[in-house]
Amino acid sequence: MGKRLRVALATACASALTGGLFIAGTTSASAATGLQGDFNGDGYRDVAVSAPYAAVNGHTGAGSVSVLYGSPDGAGAGRIQTVSQDSAGVPGAAETDDYFGGFSTAGDFNGDGYADLAVAVTGEDVGSDTDGGTAVILWGGQSGLNGGTTVSDPAPTSHDHFGNLLVAGDYDGDGRADLAVSADNNKLDIYRGGFTADGTTGGHYTVTTPVLPVKGLDIFNLTPGDVNGDGRTDLLVDGFDGDAVDTDAYNENYYLAGATGGLTAAGAVHLPAGVISDIGDVDNDGYGDIVIGNDWDAGTDSAGIAKGGAVKVVYGTESGPGGEDTVTQDSTGVPGASESGDGFGYEVSMGDVDGDGYDDLAIGAPGEDLNGIADAGMVTVLHGSSIGFREPRAQALAQDTPGVPGDNEAGDGFGGEVFLSDTTGDGKADLVVGVPWENGGNGQAVAFTSDGTQLDTAARGIGLTAAQVSSVGTPYFGAQLAG
Repeated sequence: MGKRLRVALATACASALTGGLFIAGTTSASAATGLQGDFNGDGYRDVAVSAPYAAVNGHTGAGSVSVLYGSPDGAGAGRIQTVSQDSAGVPGAAETDDYFGGFSTAGDFNGDGYADLAVAVTGEDVGSDTDGGTAVILWGGQSGLNGGTTVSDPAPTSHDHFGNLLVAGDYDGDGRADLAVSADNNKLDIYRGGFTADGTTGGHYTVTTPVLPVKGLDIFNLTPGDVNGDGRTDLLVDGFDGDAVDTDAYNENYYLAGATGGLTAAGAVHLPAGVISDIGDVDNDGYGDIVIGNDWDAGTDSAGIAKGGAVKVVYGTESGPGGEDTVTQDSTGVPGASESGDGFGYEVSMGDVDGDGYDDLAIGAPGEDLNGIADAGMVTVLHGSSIGFREPRAQALAQDTPGVPGDNEAGDGFGGEVFLSDTTGDGKADLVVGVPWENGGNGQAVAFTSDGTQLDTAARGIGLTAAQVSSVGTPYFGAQLAG
């Protein structure tokens, strides 16, 4: 894709839009039903869809988040709820360029059995601190998300854009959902579980990551998951290469292990480059495997490893990250072919589509040209197995696939965001695809359900009208998905 919303949204208050999207990884927090992301406790996982540039009551770029509630028919089939800072009980007010919803993450932060949603408000002015940024927790309950509480910035004068990224996880293994929050430096603020409506938490500590400190944007992405199988959430931190002698090395990933005392950077493991990643159990051995999307073409100055992009797989072990594998569109059984600019690996998400115990992988390639249409975009689904993503079954989805709403159009970038989760309650992962560039930046979400073996292509499109999001400007509905 010509634009990369992902990194730009993190610095939107300081620079013009240049492209990229966000994705949150798996966390260990869960609702009483056992489903992370179940905001109303009905047993179906829900999906939060970001429109970070949406206009709200005339304020452009204020931002909103729409919840597609799960049901037997899939995400958003029965109910959609859209929340902004003008919604009742949500802290603050919708203001121009606040970017509410630029990033969000689900977890049961107050331990009441309902998943809550932590939402970044990256461009929020905090008092006289322009673009200081903030984060709010929207509380789950029987009726869904209702009201919210501000997460206090412990050092508001030492950085801006607090809430650039935020991810839930049980980093100390005490059974409570913690929250990791980044700003425009290389540090993480970790809030221990035990959040309350008055803003108190179970405690707070700071972790300095190995990422190279570069004022304005240091940490690009955070991905939580249990790689070593010890019951504590580990964290993959992506940013400028802290081992480089200058700032020209675009990015690297670092594995930080969870521990009894909380997340630690001691013994951090250097892993392959790639902004977007997810953690799941590919080979069903009880350890979380890391998939890293490296969507740049080989030979670029951004550490691209293959023509058209690739996905690196780093297998989990008892001692942490282990052996590696690489998947491209030229790999056996993978649909398509590696072509310059495909962006294969631009987005990744893991979940068990067929219920066989092996996590499968959805890969977005929004730069894929189809039938002469530039950047129409495609999503590839690969199936996990005891030998990784070498199981021969694979599925390719695009907007010209029969049953998928819309058409292949130049610049749509289908697959700009992907999220696998069980929204139908049958124990098999369903897929929501974000298409934020659809119709000139209006955006769209496309919901697929599993048929038990693969994804049913009779999908449902959810646009601005259904979500009651304003079409003023470029809302980029579908820019990030969480749940």
